[in-house]
Amino acid sequence: MYKLIIRPILFLNDPEKVHYFTFSLIRFLHKIGFRGVFRSLYHTNNPKLERELFGLKFSNPVGLAAGFDKDAKLYKELSNFGFGFIEIGTVTPKPQPGNPKKRLFRLKTDSAIINRMGFNNGGVAEAVERLKSNPVGNKHVLIGGNIGKNKVTPNEEAVNDYIICFEALFDYVDYFVVNVSSPNTPNLRALQDKEPLTDLLKTLQDKNNLKEDRKPILLKIAPDLSNEQLLDIIDIVSETKIDGIIATNTTISRDGLVSENKKEMGGLSGKPLANRSTEVIRFLHQESKGAFPIIGVGGIHSAKDALEKIEAGASLVQLYTGFIYEGPQLISAINKELLSV
Repeated sequence: MYKLIIRPILFLNDPEKVHYFTFSLIRFLHKIGFRGVFRSLYHTNNPKLERELFGLKFSNPVGLAAGFDKDAKLYKELSNFGFGFIEIGTVTPKPQPGNPKKRLFRLKTDSAIINRMGFNNGGVAEAVERLKSNPVGNKHVLIGGNIGKNKVTPNEEAVNDYIICFEALFDYVDYFVVNVSSPNTPNLRALQDKEPLTDLLKTLQDKNNLKEDRKPILLKIAPDLSNEQLLDIIDIVSETKIDGIIATNTTISRDGLVSENKKEMGGLSGKPLANRSTEVIRFLHQESKGAFPIIGVGGIHSAKDALEKIEAGASLVQLYTGFIYEGPQLISAINKELLSV
């Protein structure tokens, strides 16, 4: 029904406007009693799907990637589509509007999206207020907090922005994701260089280790890193003792695209990213000898795509563009496939 009726109607309109319309629609449907309908259609409850990683128990290994629910406005409703965890953000210390519109583009022929949103969000304090209704120890769904820096913050002061977000979100999320890999904030990816990245992660870990109950910290990396840079990432994980990697963010590559708006600036997600994302997962897993967990994201549009990432070394997977193109049935399809293998 989604791909035959709902998606064609939604895809007639501007993608960013559709995003906000869909949020309103999902919220409305829950208010009039559709929560149980969604859960019955899309939830796959089975102990065999449970995963335990970095001290957390995930009801299933399929999560929603950061960027969809940036401001923690819809995480409870979205959890009813069967996600095992939801990552909010990227949030920054201060609210910021992001880049000028138009900044979100569908590449229908390629089953892809280009975005240059630019960390548009209402600021970390606003997100915290919404997360207060999802108290630790009585969770509706496991929540990851994806944190970044404000556009106006110079890189040499970026660590302060990450600390602000870390401290503000600490009591309200289950794990953290350090985002230094978005291509849509000027010079942000320079923070992936070995020295500044090591310093940033060490600083956050020092803050983390002072807490009574530390929270897992993961690093989200770009798919455009070379093998040498990926080996640096393995060294950094070992040195800083962070808990894992999310591979990968969007790409700046445009190889093989055929859609007419393929030259738009921004990060590319969707099917064209699938192979590279899986290559990065496999490389990290093999070269590190499985030393740390990996969450695989990028181009998952089918159960087969998810299994490929898990077979390459991912412990969990996340959806974004595949969720938009394939609909919520993709979540249950992946979980049912996992039960059959």
